[in-house]
Amino acid sequence: MKQLITLLVLIVFGLTSFAHDGEDHSAGKAKGNTGTKYFSAEALSDKYEVLVKYGELQSGQKSTFQLFLSNAKTNRALDSATITMKVVGQPGIQLQISRVDTGTYQVSGVFPANKIYDLQVNINSALGPDFLQVAKVEVGKKLEAPATEAHSHWYDNPWLIGTAGVLAGLLLMFALMRRRNRRVAVAVLTIGLLVPTAVVNPGYAHDGEDHGAGGASGGGISNTFMVEKESQFLFDILTEKVGPGSFYKTSEIVGTVTAAPQGRAVIQTPQTGKIVALRVTPGQSVSKGQVLALVEQQVDAGTQINIISQRNTLNAEAKAAKVQYDRLQSIADIAAKKDVTEARARYESAVQNLRLFNANVGGNLGNTKTISLTAPISGVVGTFNYAIGAVVNSGETLFEITNLDRLYVETQLYAADLNAATRSGRFQAFAGQDTTAFALRLVSTAQAVSAENQSQRVIFEMVQPAGRFRIGENVRVLQYGSERLSQLVVPTAAVVDIGGKPAVFIKDHAEQYSVSFIQKGESNQLYTAVAKGVEAGERVVTGNVYQMKMIYLGQ
Repeated sequence: MKQLITLLVLIVFGLTSFAHDGEDHSAGKAKGNTGTKYFSAEALSDKYEVLVKYGELQSGQKSTFQLFLSNAKTNRALDSATITMKVVGQPGIQLQISRVDTGTYQVSGVFPANKIYDLQVNINSALGPDFLQVAKVEVGKKLEAPATEAHSHWYDNPWLIGTAGVLAGLLLMFALMRRRNRRVAVAVLTIGLLVPTAVVNPGYAHDGEDHGAGGASGGGISNTFMVEKESQFLFDILTEKVGPGSFYKTSEIVGTVTAAPQGRAVIQTPQTGKIVALRVTPGQSVSKGQVLALVEQQVDAGTQINIISQRNTLNAEAKAAKVQYDRLQSIADIAAKKDVTEARARYESAVQNLRLFNANVGGNLGNTKTISLTAPISGVVGTFNYAIGAVVNSGETLFEITNLDRLYVETQLYAADLNAATRSGRFQAFAGQDTTAFALRLVSTAQAVSAENQSQRVIFEMVQPAGRFRIGENVRVLQYGSERLSQLVVPTAAVVDIGGKPAVFIKDHAEQYSVSFIQKGESNQLYTAVAKGVEAGERVVTGNVYQMKMIYLGQ
């Protein structure tokens, strides 16, 4: 009986080993092998980066491959460049180059033999002349085909083996139950029932190990990933070389844009009347003295009679003074000189009064009078809700004109910051998330202290705002300290958050990038000091960093 139990145990382990031997440990890796899509060779200088991409090239046949040209520092595609290409040691091979797209060129030619060639590329553009040698372009090399999956046979199916084990166990139980030794029968039956379990679930034979999944996951996302050159040009992936730099420690405060004292005007009507013409629209730029609108003043009958009466009186005074003056002039030889002088002065005064009255009335003695509203300053007209035919009251505001070429920024500083501002005077303003800096000039220091937080109101003038700001807009004001920091710096736009940690993307090769987690130091709007994670001379991605993050997380 002991020999029978030992035999059954060996059968169990044999079946388990048989189920394991059918597994292909390399299947997981084979699935991840998609083959080689193309070959590439690259060259880099201080000015240019050249990438050559090609498929299977055959000797004696016309070969066509691509050449990508970009700025070595910025990774920007270069379009206006003159390119010639030669084969090192093979002057008889002629290569023709034609432009396909910005930074992308097509090269065609015939190679005499299947071997490795070195290409010499001569470039001349706005960056200057240069030549690079692209080494090891292999003609005749075959692309690696994708690995195929292994096919299993019907007799390797674990479910078939498990079913056969169950049937064998039942038959064995039936045979042993007829024996007298029931304990031996139960033990044999238990061992027999373990056979299908071991066969059907091979995962337990591996202690939970999954060989296929391990090759796929690789222990997490790799820090190195590939971005094809076409995608780099399409998404405008730009880089900048890292080096030691110096910048001032900064602090950020909030300011509010206000109009300059001579940069805002309010247009009001002097008399009650009706708008008969509008010469501007909201948002229109106007010049000083330009007519904005015409207002027709309504004159009642009593006022009209009074105006006519005043004009008749002035006319009569002017005529009477002229008659008296003419009479005295005719007898000037016998008249007193004093009387002649007084008559002349009375006549000139009457004429002047009549001229002023006519200029004021405008020659219009009807029941209406037109008033022209002109712009006192140059600027931009604000919004208004008036239309032609609207009646406006005396002193009512019709338009507001703002000169956006001269703006002030009002902010609040504490005493210590105000002292630093007075000494250095280095302030810059930023609109929203825009990285364009606008210089500020200190105009007025504080005349009073706020009782709430003991801050002081300070006024700055914005130097050449270029129409980028609006009245009442909140802006970020950077105050530069007096201490200058000299460290390894990267552009602040290059720093990205990955998993809650600051990181930058580094360009290793023409199509290979890697992510590097950094330790940040002091920073401002433009640059960030890096204590660890980046070395001098490396090229970090500064343009379209978000797209690079998506490519990295999607690998």
